Amino acid sequence: MDTSQPNPENSNGPDTGTPTPLNVLRETFGYPSFRPHQAEIIDAVLAGRDVLAVMPTSAGKSICYQVPALVLGRLTVVVSPLISLMADQVGALRQLGVAAACLNSSLSPAEREGVLHDTASGHLRLLYVAPERLDDPSFLELARERGIALLAVDEAHCISQWGNDFRPSYQRIIDFIAALPKRPPVCALTATATRQAREDIEAALGLVDPFRVVASFDRPNLSFAVERPGGTKAKDRSLVEFARSRPDKSGIVYCMSRRAVETVCDLLSEQGLAATRYHAGLSPAERDRNQEDFLYDRKTIMVATNAFGMGIDKSNVNYVVHYNLPLSLENYYQEAGRAGRDGTKAECLLLYSPGDVHTAEFLLERTERDDLTPEQLEQLRAHDAERLRQMVFYATTTDCLRAFILRYFGEEAPAYCGNCSNCLADFEERDERTNALKIVSCVARVAIRCRETGAYSDAVGAGTIVDILRGSRAQKMLDRGWDALSTFGIMADVPVTHIRTLIDELVFRGVLARSAGKYPTISLTAASMPFLREDAPFMVKVAKGKPRKKRSEWAGGGASARDTAQAAETFEPSPDDEALFAELRELRSELAREQQVPPYFIFSNATLQALCRIRPATAEELLDVPGVGAKKAERYGETFLAKIAAHA
Repeated sequence: MDTSQPNPENSNGPDTGTPTPLNVLRETFGYPSFRPHQAEIIDAVLAGRDVLAVMPTSAGKSICYQVPALVLGRLTVVVSPLISLMADQVGALRQLGVAAACLNSSLSPAEREGVLHDTASGHLRLLYVAPERLDDPSFLELARERGIALLAVDEAHCISQWGNDFRPSYQRIIDFIAALPKRPPVCALTATATRQAREDIEAALGLVDPFRVVASFDRPNLSFAVERPGGTKAKDRSLVEFARSRPDKSGIVYCMSRRAVETVCDLLSEQGLAATRYHAGLSPAERDRNQEDFLYDRKTIMVATNAFGMGIDKSNVNYVVHYNLPLSLENYYQEAGRAGRDGTKAECLLLYSPGDVHTAEFLLERTERDDLTPEQLEQLRAHDAERLRQMVFYATTTDCLRAFILRYFGEEAPAYCGNCSNCLADFEERDERTNALKIVSCVARVAIRCRETGAYSDAVGAGTIVDILRGSRAQKMLDRGWDALSTFGIMADVPVTHIRTLIDELVFRGVLARSAGKYPTISLTAASMPFLREDAPFMVKVAKGKPRKKRSEWAGGGASARDTAQAAETFEPSPDDEALFAELRELRSELAREQQVPPYFIFSNATLQALCRIRPATAEELLDVPGVGAKKAERYGETFLAKIAAHA
C-alpha cells in the first residue's frame, strides 16, 4: 500500500453542514463501520487524489465511490463494462433512495433523453456509463457543461492487455479525461490484477500520484474444493450429487463452451433441478429472461459460459461450480468469487479433468487480436500458456488450495487454512518413487524408440504413456510397436487416475515437461536423468478419502468477510433461528415479487441472518442491524418487525 495514507479517522469529518462519509454509510447503506481500506480510499478521493484499488469481490469496492458521490453532492460518473452490472447497481441504489441512473444501448430514446435531462439538471448523483459512451461528442459536451466531481473506473483490469478481460475501449478513457475543462479525481477499482496489470492501469489512465491499495485477496467465507472425477459420466454424477444436496441454495455452474452449457443444463433439468442457461449463442431476449429467472430466484442454478457474471451483483449465490477448467487463476478467482458476496459462507468447487487442459490450449491457440502486432500476439499467447499451466497446478496440487491462490497473487499465506478440500481431506504421505521411476523410464524409452524409427516427434501424450504402462492391447499400440518396450504393462495393476496424478506431479516438480498445443506431449527435462540416478524418496500425498468436517452454513452479518467468518464461529444458530430465517426469506421473496426486483435488493442473506441473531423489536433496534439503512427501515421495517414478533 502507498505509505502516504490518508487518516481514516478523518472519515468522520468536522462538524459542518456537509454529510460525513461515516454518516452516509450508516444512514444510507445501513452499515455501522467501514470495511478495511474503504475509509482510506474515500478520504483520498475526497482530498482530490487519484486512487488505484485492488480489492477482492465482496470487499465493498462500490462503497469507495458511492459514498464520496453522496458526500460531494455532485455528479459522479462510473465507467462500467456491462449493461447488467450497471442495471444491478442502479437498482440497488434506488432502493436506498439514491438518485442514480445508467446510460447505455439498452435504453429507449425516451429513457435516454430522461437520463440526459436528469444529468443536465443536476438531479443525479451517480451516472453509470459504458466506456464507448465516452466517445460520444454530445456526452462529452454534457460532461463539460455539468462538471464531474469524480470519475470511477470499475473493473479496471479491462484496460490492461495482460488482464483477464481486456477491452480496447477502456484505453480511450484517458482521452475523455483530457478533454474535460477540469480534471476530476480518478478512482480505478478491480478485484484481480497482477503487478503487470496494475502498472498498465496506472499508465493507461494517466493516474497522478495515486493512492494505492492492494488488499488481501483472501475470502475467508469461501471454501475451495477440487474433485477429479474419472471421465464425463463421473463428472456428471459429481455435479448432480452436489447440486441435489443443496436444493434451496443458489448456484452458478461455469462451462468452457456453449455446447457444454446446453448439455449440463439439460442434465440438471432432467434430474428435476431448477436450472437455466446463459451463453452468447442465445438470443438477447432469452439471455435476459434466463438471467432474470436466476436473479429473482425463480431458477436456483445458472449454467453459463464466462460471458455471465461480471455484471451480476447477486449477493445470495451460495456456490460456484466450475464444470471445466478455467483458462487462468485470475478467471477462476473472479468467477468463484461471485459466491458469498454478502459475506455468508459459500462453496467453490472445481471438477478437474485432464481433457479440459487440451481444450483450453486449443482455445488459447485460436486467440486472434487485430489490435496487436504479431510479436505482441505471440507474447500474449506465451503469457496465456503460463497462466493455464498455473491453473493446472492448482487443480492437481495436494497443498492448501487457498494458500496456492494467495501466493499466486503475491500474498503470503499459511500452509493450512482448514477450509479447503485438501486441508480437510484424509491424506497420507506415500513414497511413490518406484512408480515415478517407471513413468520417467517409460517416457525416456518412448523418446529413444521415436528417434530410432524416425517418428515425427520424440514424445507422445500422457494418454499413450498410461496405455503403455498399463499394457493396452489396442491396435494402435501394437501398430506403433509400443508393446515391445520394456516398460509395457509394468503398471497394469495401477489405476489410470493414479498414474495420471503421478504424471501431473512429475510435471509440477519439473522432472517431466508437458508441451503446449492442441495435442500436448510429455517429454524429459534436464532434471529427468538425475532423477533416475538418485535414490531419494518421492513423497506424494495420496487421498484415503474425503470426510468433510461438518460446518455450519450460517454466517453473521458483520462488516467484512473476515468479521463474518469470525461471527459465524461464535454464533451457532438454533433450529428456531433457522426457522425464522426461512420465514424472513419467504417474506423477502413476497416483497420482491410485489416490487418486481430481485430479492437481494430488499435485504441480503447476511442481513436476514443478522435479524435472526439480533431479533430487533423496535425501529431503533432495527437500525442497529447491518444492512438496514434509514430508507430500508422506512420501507420494510414495520413488515419485518411484525414477522419477527409473530414468530416469537
